[in-house]
Amino acid sequence: MQPDNVIEVSRLSKRYGRVVAVDDLSFTLGPREILGFLGPNGAGKSTTMRVLAGFLPATSGTARITGLDVFHDAAEVRRRIGYMPENNPLPTDMRVREYLKFRARLKGLHGSECRERVDVVQEMCGLRDVGRRIIGTLSKGYRQRVGLADALVHDPPLLILDEPTIGLDPNQIRSLRQLIKDLAQRRTVLLSSHILPEVEMTCTRVLIMHRGRIRAAGTTQDLQGSLNSAHQIVAEVRAPEADLRECWETMPEIASFDVSAASGDYFRCALTPLQGTDLRDRVYDEVRQRGWALRELTFTRHSLEDIFVHLTRAERSDE
Repeated sequence: MQPDNVIEVSRLSKRYGRVVAVDDLSFTLGPREILGFLGPNGAGKSTTMRVLAGFLPATSGTARITGLDVFHDAAEVRRRIGYMPENNPLPTDMRVREYLKFRARLKGLHGSECRERVDVVQEMCGLRDVGRRIIGTLSKGYRQRVGLADALVHDPPLLILDEPTIGLDPNQIRSLRQLIKDLAQRRTVLLSSHILPEVEMTCTRVLIMHRGRIRAAGTTQDLQGSLNSAHQIVAEVRAPEADLRECWETMPEIASFDVSAASGDYFRCALTPLQGTDLRDRVYDEVRQRGWALRELTFTRHSLEDIFVHLTRAERSDE
């Protein structure tokens, strides 16, 4: 019977002497999910991935991949993982197809099976036209694709990708992002990045790490809900500024507000509610009763950057 989760991590820690790189980490990842590890450099993302991939031993805790213990069943776990490290070390003097066949044989594929899998991953990763090219002559984008093809050549159920879009231009990032989404239709993907918008656009769930610990986890919508009390209503209204300020000051549902000039005769009113109240109906009714013109009424949503900054600021204030 297949386990419900592809990854199960419980109280995982990794220390280097007195330095704690990963601190009491616990999370799970189900089939065909894309989980984004998000955080600044030094947050513990790469260390966690290396432990899961079997390249580093943990100091304490447990980690299972498709039900197998990473530490006691290391050889079998590696067969079920495709790992692409940050700054993927590729041989610059080998041809693309030659390298992929070499890697496939190292991973236990031989004969026709090896050739067929190399054909498949070249097609999947858009490498068919550069199969005879020497890797050192390829662009950064193509080298990343070679690294991804290497991770996929033995058809693993889990991909672990550490900063896969680092150093790529916007077009290359968009292309690789779509490729990762396509791959996740049949696989589970654990993806790390310190580029917050990239995680937001690629991943189905997000795990925010800072100083080796999980600070928040869930979908983007879940994390936005955690900052619900800070949501603002933005209204652009054509009315005298003094009347606008008087209106918002006397509305008990508003904790604070800011009024600034917008284009034309309009003012932009940023309204922060008390306890996360959705003020849109209330604001609309008030503006209509006063006979003012309203051209925008929106409920602002926090980006992952907003959420991460909020969490790390809160942590610093607690120290």
